[in-house]
Amino acid sequence: MKTLNLVALALLVIGGLNWLLVGLFEWDLVGGLFGGMDSVIAKIVYILVGLAALYGIRLFSHINSK
Repeated sequence: MKTLNLVALALLVIGGLNWLLVGLFEWDLVGGLFGGMDSVIAKIVYILVGLAALYGIRLFSHINSK
């Protein structure tokens, strides 16, 4: 479970940094690295980041329980 948490955290950081770059410079890091929104690899990365965000929601219960 610890590994899954670390993978989810890494994907959330990647997603957050990507949005920072979009907001500041209007540049999509994931799209730039993997060939734009039409690339299958970029879509997979976006899906994984979204799934990591959904998984991360459950971590709020750990914060409130301590």
